[in-house]
Amino acid sequence: MSRNRSSQYRALMARLGHSFKDESLLDLALCHPSAVSGAAEGASNQRLEFLGDRVLGLVIAEWLLGEYPAAEEGELAVRLNALVRKEACAGVAERIALGPCLALGPGEERGGGREKMAILADACEAVIAALYLDGGLGAAERFIKTEWAGLIAGPARARRDAKTALQEWTQALGRGIPTYREAGRFGPDHAPVFTVRVEIAGLEPITGEGGSKRQAEQAAAGAMLIREGVWNDDE
Repeated sequence: MSRNRSSQYRALMARLGHSFKDESLLDLALCHPSAVSGAAEGASNQRLEFLGDRVLGLVIAEWLLGEYPAAEEGELAVRLNALVRKEACAGVAERIALGPCLALGPGEERGGGREKMAILADACEAVIAALYLDGGLGAAERFIKTEWAGLIAGPARARRDAKTALQEWTQALGRGIPTYREAGRFGPDHAPVFTVRVEIAGLEPITGEGGSKRQAEQAAAGAMLIREGVWNDDE
């Protein structure tokens, strides 16, 4: 696949910490299936996503063994699941600004695909596979250990999805589905900060901030759950 080497694309390669011998691998990792409708199998990042998921799991599993020598298998499994789940991968994708570099079809482009958790997570796994295929396990491991360094020491439990938890709570109370509205945006174009307000029937709205609308929505949902006593502050 041919791509223009935009400044965002070049910046992404720098953040990956790897000089690709075969840049077509990175191109493929950034190509969502919606961008290759009708193309032959393998023309999108789906196969790389499959491989990247396994590479990520291997690197994280070995890393955990070294970090937690006294941990039992059950604790290690919980930590592993939290570190390789979609939320963790999407968070890394947002941090390295993967979204602006993706090739998307018109429908996903209009539908905000560059901020969708599933698309970002899948692309992150595909990028890991591209690093592995181009530079071996060492290249993939360097990237993973750089971007997951802040997550590896986290608590031995999976991070809950605040938006899902809030919707389950409001529906159980008969208050309907929460509404999220963008309340503001500030900062430079390359590092914006969004403010989102969550509204629920019968409750005072509350806001949250994040580097993407999705992150801000999660922050607002978490703040609502904490304020209403559904979550503790350490959720």
